[in-house]
Amino acid sequence: MNPEMKGICVYGASCSDIAEVYKTAAYRVGSLVAAAGRPLVSGGGRGGLMAAAIEGAVDAEGEAIGILPDFMVAKGWQHDRLTTMLTAPDMHTRKHTMARMSSGVIALPGGVGTLDELMEIITWRQLGLYTGNVVILNTYGYYDPLLQMLARIKEQGFMRGSGEGLWSVASTADEAVETALK
Repeated sequence: MNPEMKGICVYGASCSDIAEVYKTAAYRVGSLVAAAGRPLVSGGGRGGLMAAAIEGAVDAEGEAIGILPDFMVAKGWQHDRLTTMLTAPDMHTRKHTMARMSSGVIALPGGVGTLDELMEIITWRQLGLYTGNVVILNTYGYYDPLLQMLARIKEQGFMRGSGEGLWSVASTADEAVETALK
């Protein structure tokens, strides 16, 4: 990866037993990131939406960088099509490395790991520790309950200021990548 060219970080589910609509959107995100000439930075997993995004990037002749903790590599959880694989000693270092290597983040649908990553990067934005755009890809309304909770957090006064600008919401892969690249 060109050190001046930061990637677009993608968070997403590692499980594969999910609706095809989510996989299609993730694949499209990967291919659009590659088409924009930017590396895709992810957790590097071999399953689910992480895998779909990696495959989309690589199939579009782009770069797919995966950051995995040592224990995941020991279990063989890495995607075999990554163009670059980096290891980290733990999950925290993994998340920090992914953020450091990116100028924007897209959160695809996912489970508790994805929510953890998303909430941490939003917190980092609020604290000024991360300056890239954070985009929630709300495929098929997946994140509607979370967006309602975030609105409640704001309206109940649990977020400093208005919270405006900490994240954006996109309904399509095209919109998500376009916003992340700004």
